Amino acid sequence: MFYRAIILAVLSACVAPAAVVAQPAGQSAAATPAAGATRPATPASPEQAKLLKSTEAFVRVLFGWGPDVKVELGPLAPSAAPDYYTVPVSVTLNGQKESGQVYVSKDGKDLLRGEIFDMSTDPFAANRAKIHAEGSPTKGPTDAAVTLVEFSDFECPHCRALWEAMKAVEARYPQIRIVYKDFPLTNIHPWAQTAALGGRCAFEQSPASFWKVEDSIFDNQDALTPENIWDKLVEFATGAGLHADAFKACMASPEAAKAVDASHAEGVALGVDSTPTVYINGRPLVGGEESALVQYIDFELAAAKK
Repeated sequence: MFYRAIILAVLSACVAPAAVVAQPAGQSAAATPAAGATRPATPASPEQAKLLKSTEAFVRVLFGWGPDVKVELGPLAPSAAPDYYTVPVSVTLNGQKESGQVYVSKDGKDLLRGEIFDMSTDPFAANRAKIHAEGSPTKGPTDAAVTLVEFSDFECPHCRALWEAMKAVEARYPQIRIVYKDFPLTNIHPWAQTAALGGRCAFEQSPASFWKVEDSIFDNQDALTPENIWDKLVEFATGAGLHADAFKACMASPEAAKAVDASHAEGVALGVDSTPTVYINGRPLVGGEESALVQYIDFELAAAKK
């Protein structure tokens, strides 16, 4: 966990751009997730290969990555700024791998950290186009001015914190639409996938009952284990008024698994890599901190009135 934190410290945050030739060695830096980057189909030219080599040498100095850190860069891809390449970066240390991206000028003189935006477009339109509320648990008016989509994992403690925060948010903003998306982190949460299946099957049998089952799962999160999760989900489902046999059959069905996998894939397409991740009219918010939720919802409601 310590080594992963070292990698994340330089790959997770967005900060201001910096010039390659002026950046002092040892200063902290960051790159943003390399989600959805377009990669060229042709191999790197000798000039591009040289650029990748010099970029690797620089980022090793910039981020303090010694020989024990495996660094992979490329392939180069176009960016929103025509004079810059998008350069994917993968870093592996003690078996822990993280990915990000930086931008490097085609003349090899400058490196940018953070993101490049086209100011002539809506920065969140592409996210909204990738989000599909149909077939997912929802509540609130379908014609709401603000739609909040949460990608969540039932076993995630931070998702439970968001669930708690959402009680106040929902009470304050009954006019918004809320959409739940499954994003079980199966590599670290052993019963998250089973819980996602339970939520999906509650939704399939009675859409309104999904929210009751969600409440039960998060209310009892600390008591749930890989050994008791199945029986507990059946208990929660029957407590919500669902038919137990139909619920069990759904839990074992390939259709339920496909629905959960489709939700997860939608999150991956958006660049989700941790839970909870929330989208407010397409604007991403990792962690779902309540004050930030309120800020973004207020902004979108005000914008809708203009």
